[in-house]
Amino acid sequence: MGSFSIWHWLIVLLVIILIFGTAKLKNMGKDMGGAIKGFKEGMKDGTDDVAGKVDDRRQVPGQTIDVQAKEKGPASNV
Repeated sequence: MGSFSIWHWLIVLLVIILIFGTAKLKNMGKDMGGAIKGFKEGMKDGTDDVAGKVDDRRQVPGQTIDVQAKEKGPASNV
């Protein structure tokens, strides 16, 4: 089972265009581009927020953080 040649991909593309039409494919492409752009902006904003929070939570030397550990119950075999 080898990979498809360029002719196979052109036939698949032609069938997709015949099924959906160029106008619908254009709208889908525009929507997909907008979604990717929004995702990239969200990732950029998210990294800026995380960087600010990490700076706020830096541990000062000589201080310890007290936490309460919970014991795990016995594992049940199902």
